Amino acid sequence: MSTETPAQPSHRDTLRRLLTYVAQHKARYIAAIVALLMTSAIEPLIPALFKKLLDSGFQAADSFPIWMVPVVVILLFAVRGLTTFAGTYLMADASSRVVYDVRRDLMGSLLKVDAKVFGWLTPGLAVSKTINDPQGSITTLSNNFNTLLRASSTFLFLFGYLLYLNFQLTILAMVTVPLMIVVVRRLHKRVSAVGSLEYESQQRLVNIVDDAARAWRIVRTFDAHAFERGRFESEAWTLRRLMVKRIASSALLTPATQIVSALAVSIILSLALWQARNGEASVGDFVAFLTALLMTISPLKQLTDVSQSFIHSLIGLRGAFDLIDAPEEPDPGSRDLPACRGDIDVRALEVCYPDSPRPAIDGVSMAIRPGQTVAFVGASGAGKTTMVSTLLGFVQPTGGDVLIDGVSIQDIRRPSLRRHFAVVSQDIVLFDGSIAANVTYAQPRDDARVISCLKAANLWSFVEQQPDGLESVIGVNGSRLSGGQRQRLAIARALYKDSAVWIFDEATSALDAESERVVQQSIEQLSGQKTIILIAHRLSTVRRADRIFVFGDGRVVESGTHEGLIAQRGVYADMVRAQSLETNPGQTAPLSD
Repeated sequence: MSTETPAQPSHRDTLRRLLTYVAQHKARYIAAIVALLMTSAIEPLIPALFKKLLDSGFQAADSFPIWMVPVVVILLFAVRGLTTFAGTYLMADASSRVVYDVRRDLMGSLLKVDAKVFGWLTPGLAVSKTINDPQGSITTLSNNFNTLLRASSTFLFLFGYLLYLNFQLTILAMVTVPLMIVVVRRLHKRVSAVGSLEYESQQRLVNIVDDAARAWRIVRTFDAHAFERGRFESEAWTLRRLMVKRIASSALLTPATQIVSALAVSIILSLALWQARNGEASVGDFVAFLTALLMTISPLKQLTDVSQSFIHSLIGLRGAFDLIDAPEEPDPGSRDLPACRGDIDVRALEVCYPDSPRPAIDGVSMAIRPGQTVAFVGASGAGKTTMVSTLLGFVQPTGGDVLIDGVSIQDIRRPSLRRHFAVVSQDIVLFDGSIAANVTYAQPRDDARVISCLKAANLWSFVEQQPDGLESVIGVNGSRLSGGQRQRLAIARALYKDSAVWIFDEATSALDAESERVVQQSIEQLSGQKTIILIAHRLSTVRRADRIFVFGDGRVVESGTHEGLIAQRGVYADMVRAQSLETNPGQTAPLSD
């Protein structure tokens, strides 16, 4: 299984991808842009008002009524405040819809992604990419766009007003623009490189926390508190250094641009004063030009500041798009299997993994008839799990075929194929919700059937004692239940699904005697009604199987009933003897039932 992370696209590719989501809500974005542009258009009116006051307001009384001054000022700032609020609200509404769309696509991809992707996509990374990255990155990008639009449009409106006031001085100010561009571009490259390293370190830190939370029992059993804390502190310190390095690189932009701006302002102010003293401009012209020029510094600073977080957000969003673009699970099937009797034919099956020198399944053939109970036994790595994964369509055959009710699994759509299988495994997976929600997972709810399945799984007496009954919440992965109760709930869920083929994958390996007895009862109740496949290391659980297949190095080396295989005195008999000796040390294990 590959564990390589996908190749990283450029910032431009990430931005182009984001714009496809933005385009779906263009009406809202256009409304927000119009409101923000109206805000920016008001900015030049402030220095224009000063010019009018200085040139005419302190002159003769017939210039304009004094009462108009507060009215105009209040009206000006009221309209400015209203358009600012409207633009900000509309932008936030549109951006929240983009976040929802990206999260929706992320979850859709996560549910269908190729199993190979889970070689690098840990649970912690999946949560980070699905929940945190879209929210943080898109919200920041939205705020950045808001700032970018307001700052750039404000600068352009002010620049236009400056041209109107004094064309020569304004053109002179443009001389410093190329120098500004060179400074900003060089610092941007540094920020982008450090930002990528920071994001990778953050993802590694997420994995460390995920490991510690998910494997807390192992951590405490091994007394690995110091080890795990050391791992965390080392990576957290690396992340801190990279964060400071990025912030420091970003912080250089502000003084650098301010120095260039100060150079331009100082030159322009000197010339403007010279023009005013020589009578080429009025006091109002000078104050209006100076006010407008100083007002351009703030949007220019915002434009340089916003670029830093803009790049950092694109890096985070790129991780989310990695998951959306991850390859989906292949599904060569073209037809559904509406009903299934549980008839399985395996014909010269071969399965080879790309990174393995030998086949995981090598020429296996077997027939499993409807209602039969069969068992797959053998050492670890013998091919049992690969065989089951092939039946479920998680692994693609490289040779031979598997027929379900006479139909090749290559021709059956994967969802239709898996609908006819129920799996109860050693690694129980439950969902944070009620008991009823777990039993009826992804299916219509019928309380009568739920109760019937819980009774069959010997869990109903426990449920009856709970204050909330079927609505009792079991916690994350059934954390409020015992190991035996979790296994029984998994059996009830499989019973509710009512599939034709049942797979018990080491379902009793970690259970106590009482819980194992419940699982055995479930198998006996299903025997003859459903096709049952047992994967077991504890051979006492497969003695009653109609047929036992012994796997070794990807092949079926023996097959038969328990009694027949014991009589053969082969691999299976040796396994039974070894387990008997483990259970009763010091005794000689008989090779008979």
